[in-house]
Amino acid sequence: MLAKEKMKFYVAIHRPEAFDHSAEITQEVMDNINRVNEEMVAAGVRVFVGGLQSRTQAKTIHRAPSGELSVSDGPLQETKEYVDGFWVLEVASVEEAVEWGKKAAAACRGSVEVRPFH
Repeated sequence: MLAKEKMKFYVAIHRPEAFDHSAEITQEVMDNINRVNEEMVAAGVRVFVGGLQSRTQAKTIHRAPSGELSVSDGPLQETKEYVDGFWVLEVASVEEAVEWGKKAAAACRGSVEVRPFH
């Protein structure tokens, strides 16, 4: 019997605009995140993980209809939330990805988006 092919998912932590890392990412939160990372590695589902620096460090490259490129400071869109970090997971189903997303949301104390890759 052939094994079911695994799918890759993007699991992103979203933070509100006013989120203060220095006040809200405590040692307890970091310990929880590390435990989830260790569990993902042990389960063989984690492909990549990355925390992002402040959105103020972002650069956006805009392409005009003419093809001209320009660079601006800050994220692409002005929104009330931003992506703070993410995982790439390889799992058997969307349901499994959502379960990992729930663990990530609990550990990071934030909202999580789970989205499949093409």
